[in-house]
Amino acid sequence: MGIPFQQASRIGAYVVKQHLMGRKRYPLVMMLEPLFRCNLACAGCGKIDYPDEILNQRLSYDDCMAAIDECGAPAISIAGGEPLLHRDMPRIVEGFIAKKKFVILCTNALLLAKKIDQYKPSPFLSWSIHLDGDQVMHDKSVCQTGVYDKAVEAIKLAKAKGFRVQINCTLFDGADAERVAEFFDEMTKIGLDGITVSPGYSYERAPDQEHFLNRTKTKTLFRDIFRRGKGKGWSFTQSDLFLDFLAGNQAFECTPWSMPARTVFGWQKPCYLLGEGYVKTFKELMEDTNWDNYGVGKYEKCADCMVHCGFEGTAVKESVTKPWKLAKLAVGGIKTSGAMAKDIPIDNQRPADFVFSGHVERKLTEIRQTNPRAKKTTPVA
Repeated sequence: MGIPFQQASRIGAYVVKQHLMGRKRYPLVMMLEPLFRCNLACAGCGKIDYPDEILNQRLSYDDCMAAIDECGAPAISIAGGEPLLHRDMPRIVEGFIAKKKFVILCTNALLLAKKIDQYKPSPFLSWSIHLDGDQVMHDKSVCQTGVYDKAVEAIKLAKAKGFRVQINCTLFDGADAERVAEFFDEMTKIGLDGITVSPGYSYERAPDQEHFLNRTKTKTLFRDIFRRGKGKGWSFTQSDLFLDFLAGNQAFECTPWSMPARTVFGWQKPCYLLGEGYVKTFKELMEDTNWDNYGVGKYEKCADCMVHCGFEGTAVKESVTKPWKLAKLAVGGIKTSGAMAKDIPIDNQRPADFVFSGHVERKLTEIRQTNPRAKKTTPVA
């Protein structure tokens, strides 16, 4: 099982409580980006292209603790940028664990061997190593050779020191199902605790906009992968219903509030993937965001999205409110052939609004007003 029993039971109880209280929208996992600085420059990301003034920004320990207290989610996924570049990251992780929050600490693993002794194994902590496939696939994805080998070494080191370790695998157009299946086999052999898998999302700032999967290709790819994985014991850190959704057997609507994002800009509207506004408080995010404006069928930017941070929350809620769906999966497994579920039509979606560069400019103005000595650079739209 990819999700430990303690974590599954505590989060499950939290979801049931929210449901019984009649709450329509609630957070499940807080997505935390305490910095955008990274030691890689992946073509599918683009965050490293921010101006230096923004790359030099950090959320403080107090900022991070205040964010989870505001949000109240039972789990935190710490990404970036590269979190291990943050000098206060060990203290931040300890602070979350002290609050009995489950922490998923994402990293490209380049600094893990150097930094690992600053952390202690805990049932509340999981390392999530970024690996987008085998050596050739991953090194191509991160635009640097040798990164895959360092990541695998880091996985083995972390496991040897008693940590829980999973991988975060993002797949792009051109991914080969047979190679992905062989990669999952290899990861399973080395004793990995779980796999988080998701199709890539076309970030506006990403240098490479040509290799993101559309919904049809996503469903076909995952059916091909899951067909090859039957009986192999792959362990995923995601709900079975989300995996079934990736295979085209569920037609879920996005629940972007289930994984709210706190970044150096503030709370990001409407979700971890789209930066179309930022607010200072979680309350503002939940109450002032026009949620009905976003999602598949509603907004052009969302048309091809099937990413876990948008749909995992939906799948978890379905697991609680419609448990017979899980029972059906437990008996029959994920269907990998035949008709797919009818998808949400996109005929009436509103056109994309490209406003991201304005947020960058406003943040630069704020930084320069606060610190006139900050380096002045031209923002990259």
